Amino acid sequence: MQWTDVCSVSDLQENSGVCALVNGVQVAIFYLPTDEQGVYAINNYDPIGKANVLSRGIIGDIKGHKVVASPLYKEHFDLQTGACLEDDTVTVPVYACQIENGRVQVDTHLVALIENSTNAQQQGVSA
Repeated sequence: MQWTDVCSVSDLQENSGVCALVNGVQVAIFYLPTDEQGVYAINNYDPIGKANVLSRGIIGDIKGHKVVASPLYKEHFDLQTGACLEDDTVTVPVYACQIENGRVQVDTHLVALIENSTNAQQQGVSA
């Protein structure tokens, strides 16, 4: 993994999200301090609302799934898998992240791989 330092944990709001630009990609980072993992990172782009807004969504739990509700149309995206709970054909990229010595880190190698794959799929669909 190629960890990139994104911010300090003290920069985050508990049980909320922020957006960070990681290698040119908008990544929504969610801080759940009472959760074992602590932080989750998904792509900030809401594919249903077609806007970069997921970091502004409300965090919750639906049937044991940690989710964020999009602020646009209220679809719920699983923070661990990126799957949309209302439409199983829709997903958002999920990125490995961790807290190390009070700093939030995102795996930039994974960001690049996922974004390259997503871009290739979009180009294939539009061709």
